[in-house]
Amino acid sequence: MLYKKLKSTSNFFLIAGPCAIEDEQMAIDIAGTIYDICKKYDIEFVFKGSYRKANRSRLDSFTGIGDIKALEILKKTATEFDLPVTTDIHSASEADLAAKYVDIIQIPAFLCRQTDLLIAAAKTSKIVSIKKGQFLSPQSMKFALDKVIQSGNQKVMLIDRGTFFGYSDLIVDFRGIPQMQKFNVPVIMDCTHSLQKPNSASGITGGDPEMIETIARAAIATGADGLFIETHHNPSIAKSDGANMLKLDKLENMIHTLVKIREAIK
Repeated sequence: MLYKKLKSTSNFFLIAGPCAIEDEQMAIDIAGTIYDICKKYDIEFVFKGSYRKANRSRLDSFTGIGDIKALEILKKTATEFDLPVTTDIHSASEADLAAKYVDIIQIPAFLCRQTDLLIAAAKTSKIVSIKKGQFLSPQSMKFALDKVIQSGNQKVMLIDRGTFFGYSDLIVDFRGIPQMQKFNVPVIMDCTHSLQKPNSASGITGGDPEMIETIARAAIATGADGLFIETHHNPSIAKSDGANMLKLDKLENMIHTLVKIREAIK
């Protein structure tokens, strides 16, 4: 039912939330704010939060508050607002655990070719959203998609998050959206991670949050089915990826603009 709803919505849908679950009140507050905005503009909303951050540059980087604790916060948030939630997994052994708490299992970009991971996610029968690797073409995502479908799960979505440009930057080729839509699955633009500045000498990933709305506008104009946006009340103190998150109080004005763009191109 959820997959059909996301696939058939006349508007774009929004996957949004903090990079990582930091505590319960933070998750509830962010989800509540986004919920009210999406309700106002008739947008399907999926709350996102990572229960564990496995892909860190440095050993001392924040990785989470505890798996079960964070997953239970995701579940409570879902119940509080009657909305679907999603989180990412990093190994096949995590799939069944995460599936007990979330509606959509996300596969990180760096891991989108990991066969065992894709099969394990598929076998949970949850929706599987796969981020396009920064090192892959849009067309090559067909093979990641096929691994899930051939494992018996037709509920798949693809997320573009940019392509490596040298060592410390990413670029977005918006041709990838219609190219991946040819696979007959929803295609989502990750408006925050596509602006990352990876491989910093400090070991802390940078970003360019002032360009988030630019990426989002272009994605909606190109016909993206959904947007992925990480957001936080105060990104400067966020425990993960604060440098490329949208400040939460900027979200509503941006959504207002994006809805107008979608209406204009219909």
